[in-house]
Amino acid sequence: MQNQAANPNEYPPQDVLRFVYRLKAEDCDCAEFPIDIHKPTMTLIPAAKEPYPFWTELGYHQCHNCPLNAAQTPHCPVAVNLAPLLELCGHLVSHKPMSVEVITDRRTVRCESTAQHIASSILGLIMATSPCPHTEYLKPMARFHLPLADQDETIYRVTATFLLAQYFRRQDGLPYSLELEELLKIYQNLQIINLHLTQRLRAGISEDAAVNGVILLDLLSKTVSWSIEDGLEEISYLFDSYRKPLQSPPQT
Repeated sequence: MQNQAANPNEYPPQDVLRFVYRLKAEDCDCAEFPIDIHKPTMTLIPAAKEPYPFWTELGYHQCHNCPLNAAQTPHCPVAVNLAPLLELCGHLVSHKPMSVEVITDRRTVRCESTAQHIASSILGLIMATSPCPHTEYLKPMARFHLPLADQDETIYRVTATFLLAQYFRRQDGLPYSLELEELLKIYQNLQIINLHLTQRLRAGISEDAAVNGVILLDLLSKTVSWSIEDGLEEISYLFDSYRKPLQSPPQT
């Protein structure tokens, strides 16, 4: 692993949200992967330097739902932001056991995992904060990033984010809906992006951890879609108390 220069003990500027992924494995040195995000816009502060790899060119396996034009946007914004990640883990085998610490200014999360699951977590955060029209909807989740989230956590966070967005649309006098068809459309577009992204990444790696990270991310997005179609049965039981009549506070 290549060691990325980052010092989590140094406080970032107030308008920067910083995540540092610190990876460890028995047979290689510790490596740090910093992710800096501009808070007011929740947009990733790019770490990649030109010249960018050929597989980042917009026309290379361009998503068929991509609204961007190569004349104005020569490189895929998601692919460019993923280039530093491939330098870190492009040579890692998917099932390589690793430990990871995710350090923020508020807390540190530690767990044992595999290279592909760690890559998937980093991928998700980078994609959510890249200036791609189809990933813009993920920015609220990126602000409250949950490293290595499992299936139920993802379903809860995705649907809660979407429904809270409807509340703000209502507050702004915009059309809103509690139905989840629009969320399904968002995730169908994301699945197209995941498919084309795996084709891009295969051109830039020697091992499969990063590609399988996208596949795991895509599996989560498909799980969200299936769960919506099934009425969110996996998490429905958690809300049984809200199905009872609400108790009014006693009069004083």
